[in-house]
Amino acid sequence: MAVSVTLPALGESVSEGTVTRWLKAEGERVEADEPLLEVSTDKVDTEIPAPASGILASIKVAEDETVEVGAELAIIDDGSGAPAPAPAAAAPAQEAPAAPAPAPVQEAPAAPAPAPAPAAAPAGGATGTDVTLPELGESVSEGTVTRWLKQVGDSVDVDEPLLEISTDKVDTEIPSPAAGTLLEILVQEDETAAVGAKLAVIGAAGAAPAAAPAPAAPAPAAAPAPAPTPAPAPAPTPAAPAPAPVAPTPAPAAVPATPAPAPAATPAPAAAPRATGGEADGAYVTPLVRKLAAENGVSLASVKGTGVGGRIRKQDVLAAAEAAKAPAPAAAPAASYAPKAPVIEASPLRGQTVKMPRIRKVIGDNMMKALHGQAQLSSMIEVDITKIMKMRARAKDAFASREGVKLSPMPFFVKAAVQALKSNPVVNARINEAEGTITYFDTENVGIAVDSEKGLMTPVIKGAGDLNIAGIARRTAELAGHVRAGKISPDDLAGATFTISNTGSRGVLFDTIIVPPNQVGILGIGSTVKRPVVIDHPELGETIAVRHMAYLTLSYDHRLVDGADAARYLTTVKQILEAGEFETELGL
Repeated sequence: MAVSVTLPALGESVSEGTVTRWLKAEGERVEADEPLLEVSTDKVDTEIPAPASGILASIKVAEDETVEVGAELAIIDDGSGAPAPAPAAAAPAQEAPAAPAPAPVQEAPAAPAPAPAPAAAPAGGATGTDVTLPELGESVSEGTVTRWLKQVGDSVDVDEPLLEISTDKVDTEIPSPAAGTLLEILVQEDETAAVGAKLAVIGAAGAAPAAAPAPAAPAPAAAPAPAPTPAPAPAPTPAAPAPAPVAPTPAPAAVPATPAPAPAATPAPAAAPRATGGEADGAYVTPLVRKLAAENGVSLASVKGTGVGGRIRKQDVLAAAEAAKAPAPAAAPAASYAPKAPVIEASPLRGQTVKMPRIRKVIGDNMMKALHGQAQLSSMIEVDITKIMKMRARAKDAFASREGVKLSPMPFFVKAAVQALKSNPVVNARINEAEGTITYFDTENVGIAVDSEKGLMTPVIKGAGDLNIAGIARRTAELAGHVRAGKISPDDLAGATFTISNTGSRGVLFDTIIVPPNQVGILGIGSTVKRPVVIDHPELGETIAVRHMAYLTLSYDHRLVDGADAARYLTTVKQILEAGEFETELGL
């Protein structure tokens, strides 16, 4: 019997998908729920499992082709022909009376055999508190399990991290909704589940896991083998020896023989699919793992998988990436002033063509949308921050011991920027194009651009205008740490009314930055450099002195912010920074 493989619904707003890779070739054997192909959409990369066991008879959509949801992708021939429905017919034994009288006589013994019932049991084993995939953002419809932090049988507490989930926007941990014992895991590592899907079951403390009985269930399922023993059943039907059909009815007894191979094959899929995938190109990997390898410049051919059947997992790629960075840095330069050239190592990405990472595409789409949807331009001002740098040098040691974070120049810039927003609301606003209105925000939620291995992310300091230097420093360090550890939440990335980008931390003198969508301004902080400057000294008059100087750039949407508005805002920031009246906050 031919079984059609179709493209399933992959999210509320997803209407089509692109076949990126077939994991099986025509003529190969596949098992039910075994990964068959990989599909990419504008929101997620995922695997499509086989809906039935059999032979992949025909592939209808080639790699790199795009089709709509519901389109036929392939045909699977279960190879059983008419007998395939027989097991299904055996289950509804009540319908047997509608069939010819002789046949039900043989199937009656088969009906009492509860083999099908236990076979269905493993589908939903344990009972307790369900762990479901929560909503992880406005446009996130599914996520991939990257790692289980607990195993079946482990004890868990309420809100204790249970597993890690990766989406196209964020990697995060899912906490346990209840205290007890992890009875069952329903979605394995590297598998993708929709929002609301059941991931696991938490039972009462000390409860027996459901995973142990599940494997045992197939054994009774194999018990249909005794079904042939009803061969003596002809004894109850001696009245019907005349009809030769009684002899053909044993032929259906061959149908139970078909289940016999089925149980024998069921253990095989556990190892077979992974083994075949490994033979194909060294190691079977999911789209998530391939994306992570591309982002980190890791060659999968050199990675040894630690997953089941040699599967390469996220942790294997990250370990390989860390190992690649292992070479010790060059020896410390000599005390001489002459600068040393950096040690240049060729990147493994040279000469390669790789798929664009999802996060890179999202960033690119947002920047194009912002740049082409606004009338953007930039204004720049030069600021003397000598007083702040001296103040920081005096306070940094005591600040670090008192607050638990380092005192960098960044909190001073953020503090000045948000204070200036309060008197220049036109820079802290949003244009509502559909309504033809302008919203002037009454709070300063500042996005801080953070560079990470996955790409640029902008976590938000909520209510930054109400924080002091210490509060800004702690929150900045906390959010940046979450980004780089891959633990940032969707809420931490949403709600910015204004953004600050510190490209100066990488040595850039100044930059023209792009205003993010739904905002009208972004402040760029350039590198702080010492250079000679003409100053007007109260006693010496005009003189030349070495000062700490920095450039600040304001990019803005000219549809709302005029050049004069930008100048007023930058001048206010400059005045706050050059006055440097932060001694009280720093305890000086």
